[in-house]
Amino acid sequence: MNALVVLPVLLPLAAMLCSVFTLRQRAWQERLSLGGAGVLVLAACLLFWQVMVRGTLEITLGGWPAPYGILFRIDLLSALMVLVTALMAWITLLYMKSGVERLSPHPLSLPLIHGMIAGVCGAFCTADLFNLYVWYEVMLVCALGLLALGGRILQLDAVFKYFAPNLFGTLLLLMAVGLIYAATGHLQFDALHQSSTVLPEAVLTALLTILLLALLIKSAAFPLYAWLPAAYPALPVPVMALFAGLLTKVGTYAILRLNGGVFASPEALMEGLGWIAVATMVAGVLGAAYHWDIRRILAFHIISQIGYIFLAIALGGLARDSAGAQAAYGAALFYTVHHIIVKANLFLLAGFVLNNTGSFDLRKIGGLAGSKPLLALIFAVPVLSLVGIPPLSGFWAKLLVIREAFAQERLLWAAAALAVSGLTLYSMMKIWMEAFWKPHPDGKPENEADTPLLPAWISVTMLSAITMLLGFFPQALLTVSVQAVRIMAGIP
Repeated sequence: MNALVVLPVLLPLAAMLCSVFTLRQRAWQERLSLGGAGVLVLAACLLFWQVMVRGTLEITLGGWPAPYGILFRIDLLSALMVLVTALMAWITLLYMKSGVERLSPHPLSLPLIHGMIAGVCGAFCTADLFNLYVWYEVMLVCALGLLALGGRILQLDAVFKYFAPNLFGTLLLLMAVGLIYAATGHLQFDALHQSSTVLPEAVLTALLTILLLALLIKSAAFPLYAWLPAAYPALPVPVMALFAGLLTKVGTYAILRLNGGVFASPEALMEGLGWIAVATMVAGVLGAAYHWDIRRILAFHIISQIGYIFLAIALGGLARDSAGAQAAYGAALFYTVHHIIVKANLFLLAGFVLNNTGSFDLRKIGGLAGSKPLLALIFAVPVLSLVGIPPLSGFWAKLLVIREAFAQERLLWAAAALAVSGLTLYSMMKIWMEAFWKPHPDGKPENEADTPLLPAWISVTMLSAITMLLGFFPQALLTVSVQAVRIMAGIP
């Protein structure tokens, strides 16, 4: 049964190969790709159920005993992240099948998407620091390929803007892995947890600072965040949604896992992370408030909302007792799952706006509320959730983080989180007022020639329904989140 642990990596790789073998048969490529993603969802559900029933599953590959073998481990945290990843992959591929953008996808897009999903799942399943780096780079290579497909100047410019800072982050991450191995002699998480406790505090602080900086760069944290809104708009809508939902979350997952379950991070480092989180929230929301392109507004909101997750992780590291750490880390995980679903949905819905108006520029469109009331209704759900309007999932996510900030008397951090919510409301209302409420500036009706097909409606409706379910019944996800971080941190 422990062999199931490698399925989240093997299934996307198998789907990637099938997509490569059917490059010249587009219909078969789409069927096999969507079918492979569906099988991944089933496998993720099975893994999640097995972890809930039996506890953590693991397998050591390579024929070497611990702590030298390649260890794959799925605990409740990994199982939850793999399940959300699989669901997002299937939904975005379903959306892509509908052809909302009226563009013919590149034949290599599906193989690269499955390769990227394999990298994401590998990062969630590994219990080894070096292999975390390896899967991160698998994800990066596939992401760069997706950005470059087509070879247009806009895409090549996006590739450079994405690649340059991420290469710097990669070099930092590799350097951190090498230095940690030199200092401890280990790379597996369990062995690192034991050996890091005997390191001098100054050495541990230096090593973890390099590691944290690398992961922050790859997560688009302040101040090196400009690559994300510069690169993402060059992607097709479904791929952009997948990037928005998953890629930065691998960084937040890694910071949560390493800080909460592997290393005991020094207080000064967590204090710094808290202030970086606040700066990230503010910088992201100000960028969103400034822009008029829906894609750039939503991309800047990725940065802003990532700040809330970093804030929760910092509060967990600064907590005075295990109960406080558990609550803060649980808030970070809850927020991560909420944000994956809501943010991907907003990008998919932006594709509907483009399909019906021909533009992402808010100054050139309008009138959708009257002509497309169903679209307006579905769009309102993730918008209100992102802002934090009760009782949707975003309200509970922000409440959990801000409550922990007040509990630790971090009043400036709490005030910043509340203020950013207000600016989030302003920028999202700008989308609503310009795209949906105001009349079209040219008095033209929206483009009716190519209305989105049923698969796209199913995709966005499912995500909006999940957002509402998490809002009306938040306790289920909160219970799983708290239990997951408790197991991660080894709290009895």
